[in-house]
Amino acid sequence: MKRYQGIPKLRNINPIAGPLRVPYYSTVRYPDIPSDPNDIWVVTEWGDRLDLLANQFYGDISLYWVIATANPNYVNFGSIYITKGTQIRIPQNLNEILASYNEINNI
Repeated sequence: MKRYQGIPKLRNINPIAGPLRVPYYSTVRYPDIPSDPNDIWVVTEWGDRLDLLANQFYGDISLYWVIATANPNYVNFGSIYITKGTQIRIPQNLNEILASYNEINNI
């Protein structure tokens, strides 16, 4: 699932904000991801990245945001890189997370 799939595109109508009619995406909201006993905990190794972990555990690199959102104290949301030796949580209730994402973004 691509992160912006289904997110509405808007057009700028404010000349102060930039050129008129330039398309942009509506603000994306991310769901809270509570801990679950079925979550997997991993200690990162050299070369681990969020997209690679998402591919390993979910089979989809575009779901890296799920891991980032679940680990706000250890992951910089603006980066896919993660420090070696960091213990992070890999949520396993992916269907619930994606349903919540779709609901709060009106998809």
